[in-house]
Amino acid sequence: MNVTRGFAGRPRVHNAGLPPGQYDTGDDWPVLSAEVTPELAPADWSFRIDGLVAEPRTWDWDAAHALPASAYQGDIHCVTSWSKFGVRFGGVSLDAFFDVVRPHGSATHAVAYSHTGYTANLPLADLTGGRAWIAFEYEGEPLPAEHGGPARLLVPHLYFWKSAKWIAGLTLLDHDEPGFWERNGYHARGNPWQEQRYAGD
Repeated sequence: MNVTRGFAGRPRVHNAGLPPGQYDTGDDWPVLSAEVTPELAPADWSFRIDGLVAEPRTWDWDAAHALPASAYQGDIHCVTSWSKFGVRFGGVSLDAFFDVVRPHGSATHAVAYSHTGYTANLPLADLTGGRAWIAFEYEGEPLPAEHGGPARLLVPHLYFWKSAKWIAGLTLLDHDEPGFWERNGYHARGNPWQEQRYAGD
């Protein structure tokens, strides 16, 4: 299993690794959702990548787990100002899925969508190169439903609203297309270190 260490070397002492405007939530992991938590069993979960790809593909739970396992160990940051340090997620790198579908050279952005209908837009560059995962586990246990289980998108270098819970798929596009929070005034990208919280930041 490959482990990518995010924000390596940022100590928790005195909140030295906090992006601007953030606080260390410690052992807490606040639950924030735009929608009601669905009852979604692993057997009913699926993940699809379509749009500007050579071979659109849908994976069920077993097929997704048959891809090479990967993990993220590092920090996460929420636009509501909390940060959580030294977390570990297990899953599959999005690179493994993209190797199968083969994005077209014209693809520049993606819309992530959930089984609930939630959407988030992301530059394709933020989803490749070992920067994003489909996460099934948190700290060695199945990902809790309230935190997006059985599977969520994980893009830890951006504010956490981009890490769509209950992920169902990605549609690759040649342009940016705002998602749920972006249509409601949030920033198109959401870089915590640049405080890209709202449109115009």
